[in-house]
Amino acid sequence: MTTTDRPTDLSARTSRLVRWFACIGLLIMTAIIGWQVFARYVMNASPAWAEQAALLLMIWYVMFAAAAGVREGFHIRIGVVENALPERLQRLVRTLGHILVGLFGVAMLVWGAELVSATWAHDIPTLGLPRGVAYVPMPVSGLLILLFSIEHIVALWKGREVRDAWN
Repeated sequence: MTTTDRPTDLSARTSRLVRWFACIGLLIMTAIIGWQVFARYVMNASPAWAEQAALLLMIWYVMFAAAAGVREGFHIRIGVVENALPERLQRLVRTLGHILVGLFGVAMLVWGAELVSATWAHDIPTLGLPRGVAYVPMPVSGLLILLFSIEHIVALWKGREVRDAWN
């Protein structure tokens, strides 16, 4: 595949970016946990920051991977009933599914922003960061989920498919 065959739209690039971010976050979290285990059992001096840093990274990469999963279609979906329906009803069911996922994104956006605001004044003691930093990806991912759901609805009603950002 040449570089000209790759999707160039903003949505595909955004999905690719958040997937890379999630992958790098997972690798860093794995390295931190590996260091913590080594330090605890070999050096008898476990770093106090390691567990909280790993948890913070996990929240970030899971939220962004979930948003990318909506765009790329690798989220959980059961299509048995949908596939048994006539084509016209299948499109309506798919649309309803995307609407529900988009509404979930709106909820994440609104209540995630409230959570960030409510916890910003509290610190994560071992990291010295505001607790709200841990929850920043929730409203951002909610917005991405909403936008990716809208993209799927528009594509569905135009008779198109949303292209995978990795191809």
